Amino acid sequence: MKKDLPDNIVEDISIAIVLESETPLEKVWNVYLVNEKNHDINNVLVSSKGYGLKDGREVKTTTLRHFIGDVTAQSAVKIEAIDTQVFGLTNEYWLSYYIDKTIYDKKYIFLPESIVDENLMKVPLVNKAGILIGGTR
Repeated sequence: MKKDLPDNIVEDISIAIVLESETPLEKVWNVYLVNEKNHDINNVLVSSKGYGLKDGREVKTTTLRHFIGDVTAQSAVKIEAIDTQVFGLTNEYWLSYYIDKTIYDKKYIFLPESIVDENLMKVPLVNKAGILIGGTR
């Protein structure tokens, strides 16, 4: 049963939506996994999907699954590009990885309209402006 499983707490791992570049006509955004741990994480898998209301009707995006492999300590890896058209939806990222033989997982949720300039901050290890969920203890 679920109550019998250990609480494998995810710490020092973040998901960030990063502003890669900007011109007067467009902004380019990418999603990153940020590993601020002092050790590698292995067999990293991230699934992503968007859902919510758009123009008064229920919308769901395709669920994408990304096998990242191993992510070294103190590094960030790009997961996917993200289109500004889904910023009005709930954007969900489900992360799963191993450290040694122990599995960890965590859901990261970017709420509708949370990906806005007012929420930008410098994303660690990426060193660009973005919206960050997770982070250090």
